[in-house]
Amino acid sequence: MKSKFNRQFTSIEQIPTLVYLLKWLVIATIIGLLAGSGSAFLLLSLEWVTNFRESHHWIILLLPVGGLLIGLSYHYWGTSVVKGNNQLLEEFHNPKKIIPFKMAPLVFFGTVATHFFGGSAGREGTAVQMGGAIADQFTKWFRLKDEDRKVILMVGISAGFASVFGTPLAGAVFALEVMVLGRVRYDALVASFLAAMVADYACLLWGVHHTHYGIDFVPDMNLVNLLWAVLAGIIFGLAGMTFSKATHYWGVLFKGKINYPPLRPVIGGVIIAGAVFALGTTKYIGLGVPTIVEAFNNKLMPYDFAMKILFTSFTLGAGFKGGEVTPLFYIGAALGNALIWFIPLPMGLLAGMGFVAVFSGATNTPIACTLMGIELFGADCGMYVGVACVVAYLFSGHSGIYSSQIVGSPKHFLYGGEKGMTLSAVDDSRKKDKLEADK
Repeated sequence: MKSKFNRQFTSIEQIPTLVYLLKWLVIATIIGLLAGSGSAFLLLSLEWVTNFRESHHWIILLLPVGGLLIGLSYHYWGTSVVKGNNQLLEEFHNPKKIIPFKMAPLVFFGTVATHFFGGSAGREGTAVQMGGAIADQFTKWFRLKDEDRKVILMVGISAGFASVFGTPLAGAVFALEVMVLGRVRYDALVASFLAAMVADYACLLWGVHHTHYGIDFVPDMNLVNLLWAVLAGIIFGLAGMTFSKATHYWGVLFKGKINYPPLRPVIGGVIIAGAVFALGTTKYIGLGVPTIVEAFNNKLMPYDFAMKILFTSFTLGAGFKGGEVTPLFYIGAALGNALIWFIPLPMGLLAGMGFVAVFSGATNTPIACTLMGIELFGADCGMYVGVACVVAYLFSGHSGIYSSQIVGSPKHFLYGGEKGMTLSAVDDSRKKDKLEADK
């Protein structure tokens, strides 16, 4: 029988809570330091290769060679980690085996090579995969149970996302929100926030500086401006859906036409390099950060966002590596910049709304995206950013860049039957229904 002291000890809820906090404080700190350092190395590497490419445009001619190197590396050494971010989600929902650590160096190499030779991609996916792969190693080292492993995976995602963008609040909530569409996982709340803050701090310790964006003027919110914000949110949501479907389309097309995987990025690289030199601009490749910054203050070409959708979806669909989020920032900011032609809101505000709202529609994470907008642009624009992100989330439909995302709570009652399905299963089901309806 338990002693009176032991019974009193366990009956006080705050005691085991303190033990729980200390446990995850240690684990999250270690993971945060490792993931944040990894993100710093990634960001510094991408800065170097981007500067080199922009100073030596001839390197873009070697994009097919870069594609071959990436394709061969995954074909011979990376078949167990080729699913990338979707693999993290699948392991979260149906734990089978530890994420191989080789995911981290492989995706790092693939992303740096993609940017070095002139592909259009981002960096979030890389940081998240690196963070997830690093974090999951603690599962075997500490012999964690499945429930703790789920927390570990979210900790890795949180640390990678927060450190690569310098947005710890958004990074923490993104990890909690992205796993299941329409649901937030509060069981990892403490660990996710701790890891995000430590990772962001660790990244900054390496001398990494994140890009700063500014919105000069935010008008007072009223009914008219609210309606304009809703309209903008609808457009941003449709853009996010278009990007998701375009990336999926190119991926299916390349897999259907080219059986040998390493050859896909080679063919894709030839087409992308040809397009870059035909257009005479490198505006639509790489991260595109200068264009994102410009979107807040100067008028861009109204088709810039569409070109970025095309270049990035084609790059990723062909088998090159990198994230989708920074290109989504580009697409959203450029689209918001274009909306100035018929939506009477300030240019900087529309660019900022699009920056996070297209991301919200493509990832189904409206709360994290709203927090990101506040962290990046300030609290004054919070109402506009929040409206745009929520409406974009709704109007992007049951689609997204993470096909293994599970529908936990449908976006509206018309699709209530999709609860528990992955987004890829939802898409397959709709295609089947359409084929049957056409017969």
